[in-house]
Amino acid sequence: MKDRIPQEQARRTSPRQSAPALPPWLIRWQRPFPDANTFLLPGRRPALIDTGFVGHADETAAWARAHAGDIDLVVNTHWHSDHVGGNALLQARGAAVAAGRPEAEAITRRDPGCCAAEYLDQPVAPYTVDVPLDDGQVLRLGDTDWEVVRTPGHTPGHLALWQPEERLLVVGDALSDYDVGWVDLALDGPEAAGTALASLERMADLDPRVVLPSHGPVPTDPTAAFAAALRRARRLVDDPEGAVRYGARRIFAFALMIRDGIPAGEVEPYLHARAWLTDAARLLDKSPEALATELVTTMLRNGAVVLRDGRVHAAADHTPVRPEALRVPHPGAWPTAGPR
Repeated sequence: MKDRIPQEQARRTSPRQSAPALPPWLIRWQRPFPDANTFLLPGRRPALIDTGFVGHADETAAWARAHAGDIDLVVNTHWHSDHVGGNALLQARGAAVAAGRPEAEAITRRDPGCCAAEYLDQPVAPYTVDVPLDDGQVLRLGDTDWEVVRTPGHTPGHLALWQPEERLLVVGDALSDYDVGWVDLALDGPEAAGTALASLERMADLDPRVVLPSHGPVPTDPTAAFAAALRRARRLVDDPEGAVRYGARRIFAFALMIRDGIPAGEVEPYLHARAWLTDAARLLDKSPEALATELVTTMLRNGAVVLRDGRVHAAADHTPVRPEALRVPHPGAWPTAGPR
């Protein structure tokens, strides 16, 4: 197979208002779903922040090598499949992996719930965490120092990275130019939305010059981006049922993206078998069957999913995934983590 090294996606901005400038020592790759955006810090200690989806791990590694040579350190903002998919390959090539301590410890124990991979039905290749990260810890990435900022909410171990001299803030899935991260009230408790809101407030207080989200473009106005994100997050706190439905829509759309759609007759049976759908139905006081029907009907009606050639597809822009890339073991079957 020929590796194709993608080019960084050009940002589309108005001539009157452009995104804040990035320093030359930070390379940003804006990626469509199912990959998270990837950030590269070349230099004496080449580092990569998030590694995309497992189905595109070869592409991620080729891009990083072309721009920085061998990667010394991978830092994950959190452990969802679109952020850690290249970890295993890069680790096999000598990179260390760093992640927030709660997730690092679970990965080391090989907890079956690691990465919420089985729960969400999203594949993640086995990896280990070499460097557990704590709030306030300083990391050398490339040739610059970054501070770890704990930002739980989207996941309990979610973190941001703060570069104070340039006032750059990598925010993971906490917010984007158009959205906020979904929260899992079933797995993480009813307070998860409030926790996510508090994390947003903490990040806004840093007053960053540049906000670097894991999805979508760099916001042209960080202050406005945080103001919008805080309003959206407050709605998730005030409307728990809305938060549950929002999360279900996001998870289902991702499932369609990584599978090139699902045959129309198999969609609802697929949903009935999912733990996240069962949990969402319980929180909404519905049967899983009723919620599955509602989810598909609503998303078809609003255009979030489309029926094409007998399959239900996600409407959002996304990159295809080879079916064989999904055939990795769930964390409960990962080999025991040993010293590296």
